[in-house]
Amino acid sequence: MMKKRPLIILIFFMLALVIPEARAQQGQKLIRQGNKAFEKEKYDEAEVAYRKAKGEAKDPFVPDFNLGDALYRQKKYEDATNSFLSVTGTSQKEKQKSDAFYNLGNSLLQAGKIDESIEAYKNALRMNPGDMDAKYNLSYALRLKKQQQQKQQQKQGNGQNQNQQNQQNQDQQQQQQQQQQQQQKQQQGQDQNQNQQQQDQKQQQDQQEQNQPQQARKGKISKEDAERLLQALANDEKKVQEKVKKAKAVRNKTKSGINW
Repeated sequence: MMKKRPLIILIFFMLALVIPEARAQQGQKLIRQGNKAFEKEKYDEAEVAYRKAKGEAKDPFVPDFNLGDALYRQKKYEDATNSFLSVTGTSQKEKQKSDAFYNLGNSLLQAGKIDESIEAYKNALRMNPGDMDAKYNLSYALRLKKQQQQKQQQKQGNGQNQNQQNQQNQDQQQQQQQQQQQQQKQQQGQDQNQNQQQQDQKQQQDQQEQNQPQQARKGKISKEDAERLLQALANDEKKVQEKVKKAKAVRNKTKSGINW
């Protein structure tokens, strides 16, 4: 039994060396499969291969970084962001970190997170100041942010202008209502004054009529009535004249008497 222990230990030692190496080889094989699928633009297949390689590869940076690329090409920007963010802390090489921050910035920018993408590009340039792609994308992200701020300010300005316009409209409506009410009050006051004046004039006329002596009212006579009246007067005058003549004849007759 004592002679077999070193052999068993040796076997375990060899297995401890062989198994990680085999897993590393398997990881490299999966990465190569993922790369071939990626080159053929079969990004979903590449994603599967890279995910399998994460548990097998000796260096987790490569499968994680490549997985982020495959996710980005599928427009899975949130997942790509998480993948690139994880590898920024797993590598000690500044070039790898710079590339990870650069891809992280792209994923954030595509996800609409402009401020976060700007910080990612700045980190990429801190690790690699000569990265022209990072400089260009940083400038682009800064322009987008400026445009966004201008739109926001314009929107706020439009909102303030609209509020001012609404307030002006309300003020104008209130002013018109006040003017209408004032005009109505003035008209009512004028009507009341006019009514009062009419009442005062009527009372004054009534009082004057009471104080003055009563006079006979003169009526008007029509043309027909006037003619009839004149005809009647003419007839009466004719009758009177006939009576006078008769009276004179009698007097003459009586006065002379019989001559015998």
